[in-house]
Amino acid sequence: GTSRRIPQTIIIGVRKGGTRALLEMLDIHPNIVVAATEVHFFDWDENYVKGLDWYRSLMPFSYGNQITIEKTPGYFTSPQAPERIHDMNSSIKLLLILRDPTERVISDYTQVYYNRVESHKPVQLFEDIVIKNGALNTKYKAIQRSLYDVHMEKWLKHFNLNQIHIVDGNTLIKDPLPELQKVERFLNLPSRIMSSNFYFNQTKGFYCIRSDGRERCLHESKGRPHPLVNNTVLEQLYSYFREHNAKFYRMVNHSFDWH
Repeated sequence: GTSRRIPQTIIIGVRKGGTRALLEMLDIHPNIVVAATEVHFFDWDENYVKGLDWYRSLMPFSYGNQITIEKTPGYFTSPQAPERIHDMNSSIKLLLILRDPTERVISDYTQVYYNRVESHKPVQLFEDIVIKNGALNTKYKAIQRSLYDVHMEKWLKHFNLNQIHIVDGNTLIKDPLPELQKVERFLNLPSRIMSSNFYFNQTKGFYCIRSDGRERCLHESKGRPHPLVNNTVLEQLYSYFREHNAKFYRMVNHSFDWH
């Protein structure tokens, strides 16, 4: 009685915002099934040309009362993804998880840094990438990805705001349950995720998942320690994002506890 179905909900981003944590935590819910990998269907042309049947073939089997969810953090910043997703299903529900944009930039750098170290490639200090000739390097991709207002504008051209639920990534890490309950309501699902589904792992410094008699934590690549960043550079980043954040808050009728 199961079939592979095109997702009824997509986690569209943002990269280093907590998309993996959100997906794994939602997977606790009996009415949710999740795609195992990031599909990159709507943001990579070489996948998009393969068509919807190829996309569907990568989805898990589900029952009629279940919601299929896939997550690809690259969708949020992709110029093509909003229109392509709208063409597939104009009434789809979208989940967007965001965190403080400066923290997101540092986390983005940290992931690339560790990947380069593991591949024995040369690495640069955070400050040397973020500052060029004494000024903020606003062309740095990690900074561009944190301009939430710029990207959101593209999504709001194709979707109503009530189709996009924003999850607070900073809160999800500190206290998962309230954020997940908001998602349950947004998806019109019965409340099934409980506080007993989570336990705080002192070693890792974040919440892990307990469900179906099993305990699991996110992959060791998650929650890596960030480099200590020069305070002057931090202030430059806070200052740069301030106006973008204010514009974003107005767009979504909601403010966040960001610098």
